[in-house]
Amino acid sequence: MTADGLSAADTAAVTWQLGRAPRGVVRVAHRCPCGDPDVVMTAPRLPDGTPFPTLYYFTCPKGAAAIGTLEGSGRMRALEGQLADDAELASGYRAAHEAYLAERRALEAVPELDGISAGGMPTRIKCLHVLVAHALAGGAGANPVGDLALAELPEWWATGGCATERG
Repeated sequence: MTADGLSAADTAAVTWQLGRAPRGVVRVAHRCPCGDPDVVMTAPRLPDGTPFPTLYYFTCPKGAAAIGTLEGSGRMRALEGQLADDAELASGYRAAHEAYLAERRALEAVPELDGISAGGMPTRIKCLHVLVAHALAGGAGANPVGDLALAELPEWWATGGCATERG
């Protein structure tokens, strides 16, 4: 394992995916069906000391593009409306927020991040990338809004791996 919590092969894949060296990575949190990492778990405080609220970071450029297309279609606004109208969805989303905070706190308590999760949780939807990453890392039910978005995405890996173009 390298110092950032990834194997050399995973470090190379994530570096290619991000176009930069990964920072503060704890581990691969999910692998795409192609085998490459597509979500990494990131430390709550980056190596330079910066607080980092995004525990689950989506790395795959193909998947990120698909999520970006979904965001650009106005789906976040529609999901936010669904969140306001569906008490069960809102309750599950709040539970996802609380679980996210607990997971991050288990890694490191960062006072600057107290009560702050990511992606708009627990009441808004600001970033489907974070919510899908949480859903993938935690499995079905970990983030109900992430699950809804994930169900709408195409199989981004079907045309080749998440980092196959790196050569």
